[in-house]
Amino acid sequence: MKFRLFASSLVAAAFAGPVLAQDQNITIDRPECVAPAQPGGGFDLTCRIAQRGLQEVLSNPVQVTFMPGGIGAVAINLFNTTRTDDPNAIVAFSSGSILNMVTGKYGEWGADDVKFTATAGTDYGAIIVRADSEFQSLADVMTALKADISSVVLGAGGSVGSQDWMKAALLVRAEELDPRQMRYVAFDGGGDAMSGLLGGSIDIYTGDVGEVISQLEAGAVRVLAVMTQDRLPAPFADIPTTNELGYPDADWAILRGYYMGKNVSDEAYNAWVDAFKSAYGTEQWQQVVSDQGLQVYDKAGEELNQDIQRRVEVMREIAQEAGLIQ
Repeated sequence: MKFRLFASSLVAAAFAGPVLAQDQNITIDRPECVAPAQPGGGFDLTCRIAQRGLQEVLSNPVQVTFMPGGIGAVAINLFNTTRTDDPNAIVAFSSGSILNMVTGKYGEWGADDVKFTATAGTDYGAIIVRADSEFQSLADVMTALKADISSVVLGAGGSVGSQDWMKAALLVRAEELDPRQMRYVAFDGGGDAMSGLLGGSIDIYTGDVGEVISQLEAGAVRVLAVMTQDRLPAPFADIPTTNELGYPDADWAILRGYYMGKNVSDEAYNAWVDAFKSAYGTEQWQQVVSDQGLQVYDKAGEELNQDIQRRVEVMREIAQEAGLIQ
C-alpha cells in the first residue's frame, strides 16, 4: 500500500501550478547537460528538455554529453571528485537515481553529496511490449506470469533494487507472486533496454512511458498499461492504466530533473536555478515537456531540495520494507 501512496502522491504533485516566468537572459559560459547513460533513454530525454526548454533564457546553447556507467554511478562519482565545483554542468537524474542514493548503489555518494537544481517534469512507469508480441493486453501478461512466472522475461534499465526493478516487482506482486522468482534482465539505461526488447532479449520492458513516444509513434512497440491511477492526456489518452485494469497498487511515478556538483558556488547554482525559473510557465517550456511525453512539474532551488528530502525519507522506508536496506 505504501508503494501506492508514494506513487499516487507524485501523480497529484505533477499537476501543481507552474512557477511564473521572469524576463531575463542569463549567461552561463559553456552550459552542459550530462546524461549518465547511453543515448536514447530517460536521461537523454531529460537533457533534451533542458537543451530545448532553456533556449530562450540562456545566452549560450546547452550541449548534451553522455556518461554511461552504473546507471548514474560514474557521473555522481565524477561530480564528487574532479568536477565538484563545475559551474557549467548539470547532470540528469530521476527518482531511480534518488533510490540508488538511498540504497547505497552509488557507494559512498548519497543525496547530500549533490546540489539538486531543477526539475524537468514527471513521467510514469509503463508495461511495454514489441509491436508483434504475443501479449495483446496486460491480462495476457498476468495470466502467463501466474501460470509460470519464469516463462516471462522482464527487463529494464536498472539492476535489482532500482526503480525499474521495483516496477516489475510491483507488477508480479499484484498477483501475489514473489518478485525474487521473476526473470529480470538489467540493462545499463533505457536505450539499451529498448534495444533488448526490440531484439527479443526480453518480453516485457518496464520502462517509462515518456521515453517510448518515438517508438510508439513509429509502431515499433505497444504500451499495454501506464502505471498510474488516472489516464494521461494525449498522446497517451487511449492507453489504459494499471488502476483501471484492476491493479491499483501497481502504479509508479518518476520525477526527472538535474543536479550540480556539491561545491559549486552559490552564484553558479543560482544562475541555473534562475534560468529554469525563467523558463517555467512559458509556452516554450510546456511544449517541450509535452513533446517529450512528460507532465509539467516545476520546482527549482530550495523548493526542490525540500521536495527531494521528503522523497528520500519515503524511499528509505520503501526500501526497508522490500529488504533492500537494513
